[in-house]
Amino acid sequence: MLSLSLIRSNPEAVVAALAKRNLDVKPAIEALLRLNEERRRIQTESETLQAEANRLAKEIGGLMRDGRGAEAEAVKARTTEIKASIQALAGELEQLEGQERDQLLRLPNMPYESVAAGKSAEDNEVVAEWSPEWSLADNAVPHWELTERYKLIDFERGVKVTGAGFPFYTGKGARLQRALIQFFLDRNTEAGYLEVQPPHFVNTASGYGTGQLPDKDGQMYHMGEDQLYAIPTAEVPVTNMLRDEILPEADLPVKLTAYSPCFRREAGSYGKDVRGLNRLHQFDKVEIVCVEHPSRSYDRLEEMVAHVAGLLQALELPYRVLRLCGGDMGFTSALTYDFEVWSAAQERWLEVSSVSNFETFQANRLMLRYRSEGDGKPYMAHTLNGSSLALPRVVAALLENNQTAEGIRIPKALAAYTGFEWIQ
Repeated sequence: MLSLSLIRSNPEAVVAALAKRNLDVKPAIEALLRLNEERRRIQTESETLQAEANRLAKEIGGLMRDGRGAEAEAVKARTTEIKASIQALAGELEQLEGQERDQLLRLPNMPYESVAAGKSAEDNEVVAEWSPEWSLADNAVPHWELTERYKLIDFERGVKVTGAGFPFYTGKGARLQRALIQFFLDRNTEAGYLEVQPPHFVNTASGYGTGQLPDKDGQMYHMGEDQLYAIPTAEVPVTNMLRDEILPEADLPVKLTAYSPCFRREAGSYGKDVRGLNRLHQFDKVEIVCVEHPSRSYDRLEEMVAHVAGLLQALELPYRVLRLCGGDMGFTSALTYDFEVWSAAQERWLEVSSVSNFETFQANRLMLRYRSEGDGKPYMAHTLNGSSLALPRVVAALLENNQTAEGIRIPKALAAYTGFEWIQ
């Protein structure tokens, strides 16, 4: 959440920054500032009345001690009127505060200064590419044919049991999933991330804390009776672990990793680009989350990007790294790098990871702070997160890029986890 003090002190800068997202927020900012001015006016009026009520209370005591009961009763009547006015103002103030917060929650994060303006993914910048030496087998086919041929995934029975986008993994397909999860977790913990096993459902406060609400309300599975949401990523429960906490500065950075299933409605997703594993409603992902000192968060972001790159290199997957333009960034992000792996059989790039710095945007919602060792005061921390990695498209690329006439070759680094070197 953007801070109100920033918006009040420099509304033009906020409007200019959010224009990188192709948003004209000037009318919204002006309306918010008018609302804030009215709230502050009422708050000042209420505080003035309360000060008068306090003064009159002391006056009543003096009048009673002096035996001037009639005058004291008149002052009591005025005090009663003031209290009624304060109560009325309190109701109005509560309403205005709610409206003010609602408007703040609907404003996206300001892009980092290096983020380029742009309208869509077409305007993203490729900042790195990597590929091992490899060649695609003759007559290569896409992964949905491979999973059927080798009985790795049962899409049809998933449709029968739940619906489209909820596949069954079977045999070596299930073993491959489990191996990838363990491989990613091991690599993350070796890099200093503490493994946690989070809840798979969160409350409304958690959804607002990391910015999924209200922005992604229609994309999340919601259980109305219990007011719980199925998590779209482990980022949500893991980051919310530290909600409403003040961390010692010496504890930074806090580095966490977690595996979880992820649930996304993906409403409106249709067509050939969502076939097979390309887009699912339930999928597995390993996440890394970091809470960092503001002065070090962009160095930490680069470290996280390098870590994800190392995972893909270990899996021998060709990839590229994109720095997203303003028009393609997520609601909460200040700067995002996307990783895409090359699917040779589909002849397209598949996104497998986003690594982002949110600066104080989530921390303001979460009231996640650190206490400075210098002056002892609490300050907002920076939060970061990244996929390391999302499994479906990694699996798709692994199967497609490693298919041979003899079967599907398992990369050496992963074979120690699968227990087999080939799928045949």
